[in-house]
Amino acid sequence: MRRHSRSRTGWAAGAIVALSLVTGCEGLDGDGTPSSGSGAEAPAPEASDREGRAVSPLDNPDGTEPGLAPLTGDTDEATARKLIDGLETKGRGPKTGYDRDEFGYAWMDTADGVPLARNGCDTRNDLLKRDGQELRFRSGSDCVVVAMTLADPYTGKSIEWRKQKASEVQIDHVVPLSYSWQMGSARWPESKREQLANDPLNLLPVQGRANSAKQDSGPASWLPPSKAIRCSYSVRFTQVALKYELPVTAPDKTIMLKQCGATLTGESAVP
Repeated sequence: MRRHSRSRTGWAAGAIVALSLVTGCEGLDGDGTPSSGSGAEAPAPEASDREGRAVSPLDNPDGTEPGLAPLTGDTDEATARKLIDGLETKGRGPKTGYDRDEFGYAWMDTADGVPLARNGCDTRNDLLKRDGQELRFRSGSDCVVVAMTLADPYTGKSIEWRKQKASEVQIDHVVPLSYSWQMGSARWPESKREQLANDPLNLLPVQGRANSAKQDSGPASWLPPSKAIRCSYSVRFTQVALKYELPVTAPDKTIMLKQCGATLTGESAVP
């Protein structure tokens, strides 16, 4: 089922990887399609229409719009805190039995129940097309992105990405797959784990170094280097957790509330 509503209240309804594969986040090299040699780069037809307009997570409940814009103003922060307040908490369980393959093969286009599935383009390239600017495709393809400019939400930097240096941009699972396993997805049917792994709501192309530093951390252990985006990141983490009925740890919930303006005593914030 696909949803494209931009309502702030409607969101809740809703292996082939090289160079880098860290728990809960994955590198970009390898696209699951046969190589056609060097291939000429073809400009994306829609490139002139994409201006890298990052969207607030409050206005992007299904994750189909690009980027992760900062939240501004007391009203948005209050809305964010209300969302985060709705999270259940529990301790992080053991990692016993976790394997990336438990979430399906990487970047499958056949995960039912999420936007962009079964469109003939794998999840990874769908995300590059969603967030990238000045896209260039492999010759003869309107799917495989070989070059782009990315406005990285985690660092605030602009990255001129080329497939030859694939690891400079990686796809982050906002709620890492290993984290989800420890918080309950170990007991899910595989089809639901495949949804989480390929849901654009849970996926962001970001700077590779930042993604590798995150690994499978929750917000209490890692936040994006750009402080301007930390409340938005907390909202997106919350949106995913609520959609999939995942609890978070109490420290993670506390830190996310702080990023969105909550005044809490007796807790230490992430620097």
